[in-house]
Amino acid sequence: MTGRIALGIRYRGHAYQGWQSQPGGRTVQDALELALSRFADRPVRTLCAGRTDAGVHGLNQVVHLEPGVERAEFSWVRGTNRHLPDDIAVQWCCPVEPDFHARNSARSRRYRYVMLESPVRPSLEDGMAGWTFRPLDLEAMRQAAAHLLGEHDFSSFRSSECQAASPVKTLHSIDFRRQGTFWCIDFHGNAFLHHMIRNLMGCLVAIGSGRQAPGWMAEVLAARNRDVAAPTFAADGLYFVGPTYDDRHRIPASEAGPGWWGMAT
Repeated sequence: MTGRIALGIRYRGHAYQGWQSQPGGRTVQDALELALSRFADRPVRTLCAGRTDAGVHGLNQVVHLEPGVERAEFSWVRGTNRHLPDDIAVQWCCPVEPDFHARNSARSRRYRYVMLESPVRPSLEDGMAGWTFRPLDLEAMRQAAAHLLGEHDFSSFRSSECQAASPVKTLHSIDFRRQGTFWCIDFHGNAFLHHMIRNLMGCLVAIGSGRQAPGWMAEVLAARNRDVAAPTFAADGLYFVGPTYDDRHRIPASEAGPGWWGMAT
């Protein structure tokens, strides 16, 4: 297999400065490309479906590459994983057509935020879940989320460092689930701005805890001004579930995330 291939990567992000390669070398991309290069015995570069920030985790990050060497599919998984740290692992490998692009071929992307609602801060879940000590109102958050669905200018939820060409994105759905003390909030959209979900979470928690009314979300959205929104929520509980593609690409879907919150993908 020497043509273009796609890999699925799962990682815990709290030890890394995000996905994208940086001069310091402490990123998921740096670790992955070093492992691939060692396994292939030649320099290997990758392109990903969606860059994640420092502390954000990946359930099914998709990358593509041109290996230029002959290896079996299973070898790209097992061989690369031998050179990766314990908190990063290749999950699968599949050959793709030359026109497949991990980012540009993606039809949509899914993220998940996992949050602990408890008077006591996380301990075993530290780094893997966000936290609120205030009780949350599910119906209030659902009413607020309804204002966000569809195509909108999300400038109010955009980081000042965002490099996206346009703040206009489409949110297909926001789904809420709760099991015990854990909340699981799933976001599905065509694309997302830098810090967009963490900024949305800040507003949702403000509304769910009663500090703001559900209609406040519409006011924040309409303002197109980051200063009127709630502070950015913690990265700990944010997971990139993965991109979606046309069936013809045969890209595997994401598997369930960590089992301690008891919620499947």
